[in-house]
Amino acid sequence: MLRFSRRKVASVILLTVLTLPQIALGLDPKAGARVVFEVDSNDVLRGQLEQLKSDIGRILREQRVRSLAGPLTVSGRTVQFRINDPSERARVRTKLSQQPLPTDGDKAKAEALPTPDVREDADGQVVVAVTEASTQELIRRAAERSIEVIYLRAGTGEMRKPNIERQGVNRILVQVPGVPDTKRLIDLLGMQAKLEFRLVATPGYKPADVDMLNEYERTPDGKGERIVTTYPVEKLVMVQGEDLVDAQQGFDSGNGEPVVNFRFNTRGGQRLSEVTSQNVGRPFVMVLDNKVISAPRILTAITSGSGQISGRFTVQQANDLAILLRAGALPAKLTVVEE
Repeated sequence: MLRFSRRKVASVILLTVLTLPQIALGLDPKAGARVVFEVDSNDVLRGQLEQLKSDIGRILREQRVRSLAGPLTVSGRTVQFRINDPSERARVRTKLSQQPLPTDGDKAKAEALPTPDVREDADGQVVVAVTEASTQELIRRAAERSIEVIYLRAGTGEMRKPNIERQGVNRILVQVPGVPDTKRLIDLLGMQAKLEFRLVATPGYKPADVDMLNEYERTPDGKGERIVTTYPVEKLVMVQGEDLVDAQQGFDSGNGEPVVNFRFNTRGGQRLSEVTSQNVGRPFVMVLDNKVISAPRILTAITSGSGQISGRFTVQQANDLAILLRAGALPAKLTVVEE
């Protein structure tokens, strides 16, 4: 089992969980929280370009391109790269035009997207541009998926059945009877909760290949936060939170403290086993919404496909974190436009 049990994990989880709602029965049924969320279109575009860049990199590797001059760069709504060899460049352009991009890990859904525009400059620069139509389609899908996630989050625990309505293409109205505190509702429903497992980069890394991510702890007065450590984390995501099939609040068998036990599906479990087998001795970070929760060192291959998050938090806080992980991450950031 993968355990994230260092004491620092508690502080970061507390930052995300302490503000989550602890809704009690018996509140005035006439009262209720009302909020309108909007899908962040810039976040959708950013994710679309990151996925497109990843797909192009995969195609370049599959085509065994040897004359790539420099890295792939993102500019505006485009991903750009230069291939010196004309024959390799033509082969890659043909491949790019034969399949829908970005795949976003789902070819069936990608096939419904408008294909990107591909052009070639005189100096061998290839420019791949995502279309406005494809971005709008992804925004529509993000709104649909966000409604599903919000319903799962709002419909758990002691909350009353939420009323969730879509407004236009990218807005979502949420009303929860019996919940007078709108801020608490926003904290639980609006958090993206994107969980990733990544490796800390080895010495000599290239700055372009890493994200500098912070681990935090609460300040002594409990009102703020401060950085504990900054890690150079590889951009490549080894295991994703979307492969979680379960997350439940439990108790540590050793000290009885509240924990969150989670379990991966077959794909996630196999990937976890592969990564830990190949990287014994390296720090393996758990990242939640770009904050490092913990960075334990891999001591041996983890083949159970399960893990545990432990720290100094209450039963309610651990339960709230389990709800977020179980419901899944929002596909894009949500901003509050009305409350």
